[in-house]
Amino acid sequence: MKNVIVIGGGAAGFFAAINIAEKHPDYNVTILEKTDKVLSKVKVSGGGRCNVTHHEFNVKPFSKNYPRGEKQVLKLLHEFQAEDTVAWFQKRGIKLKVEKDGRMFPITDSSQTIIDCFLKEAQRLKIGIIKKEDVKSIERHDNWKITTKENQYNADSIVITSGSTNAMWHILRELGHTIASPVPSLFTFKIEDPRIKDLPGVAFKHVTTKIAGTKLTTEGPLLITHWGLSGPAILRLSAWGAIELAKNHYSFLVNINLAAKSFELVKQELNDIAKESPKKLIENTIPCDLPKRYWQTLLKHIEVNPENRWCDVGSKTINKLCEELTNAQFQVTGKSTFKDEFVTCGGVNLSEIDTHTMQSKLLPDLFFAGEVINVDAITGGFNFQNAWTTAWVVSENI
Repeated sequence: MKNVIVIGGGAAGFFAAINIAEKHPDYNVTILEKTDKVLSKVKVSGGGRCNVTHHEFNVKPFSKNYPRGEKQVLKLLHEFQAEDTVAWFQKRGIKLKVEKDGRMFPITDSSQTIIDCFLKEAQRLKIGIIKKEDVKSIERHDNWKITTKENQYNADSIVITSGSTNAMWHILRELGHTIASPVPSLFTFKIEDPRIKDLPGVAFKHVTTKIAGTKLTTEGPLLITHWGLSGPAILRLSAWGAIELAKNHYSFLVNINLAAKSFELVKQELNDIAKESPKKLIENTIPCDLPKRYWQTLLKHIEVNPENRWCDVGSKTINKLCEELTNAQFQVTGKSTFKDEFVTCGGVNLSEIDTHTMQSKLLPDLFFAGEVINVDAITGGFNFQNAWTTAWVVSENI
């Protein structure tokens, strides 16, 4: 009987173990998890609902959501993509629903549904799950020897699904692999600014963002928080700019077009309001679909009396408003983890992995899946899809 050890009891680890055991009933499959809980990241993901994947069944545009690893992911998605994920869960009695932004969740709106599915499948397939087994070393002799704090395990094949852990990356370096330096990939921006100081919870439906002095730009919804700025527009920017922003020690300027329109179009809109509603109070006539609370704060910020009427607004004030609405600049002084979700770019160098099989090019019978490799994605279900896809490919080729 062939012994397969999966190191890491998260999403990729369980998906790999389940599919290996199902395809190879004669294999003895065991998951080693260093903590006392399995699937903990699945539990908290998507606000506790588990954003399983994204409703995009065309692999080319799907792969565009990976700042690191796009080419490799595109190749892998031809083997197992989002549509296959939906079918996999449906086969096991779990239906997924699509939300307006394309994110897919179990119809129960509970991550426990996914966890229960995995645990049930693991039990059905007699997969061993051993917790509190922190791997200290991995050696290759006639077969693999895995040493934990208290035990030793022998394996014919190993699947590394440990996520972003420095300890495992250190072990892999000792085995000869190169690790791309890890840095945070999904994070909110710490900003202290009077324009947003008292507005946590205020949201903008659609903005465009740009890191000053770079080509980094994104668009999407924006959310003001107690900490600074968050929401998809910021999280996408943090993902695409992860390496560059880390080099700047998370101190940089971000320009935000809150109107998502050109200066000229916004100026035309304001001039039209002044012309068509000259007697209306500035405070009560809100342009560009802005949140009312932000509009009121903005007027105060540029020292406009909110009780003035539009007929009292001069061209200088119009230009100031246009600049603030189309090119608001904020100083970022730090980062914060997005809720309980933490994604890291970095990991095992993709050039050292055969992406047809997810096997190490340096060491036979050593496989990788999930976040341990140098692949990461923006928020929206794409990181989980990388876990499912890479784990599936391992199960097909181990």
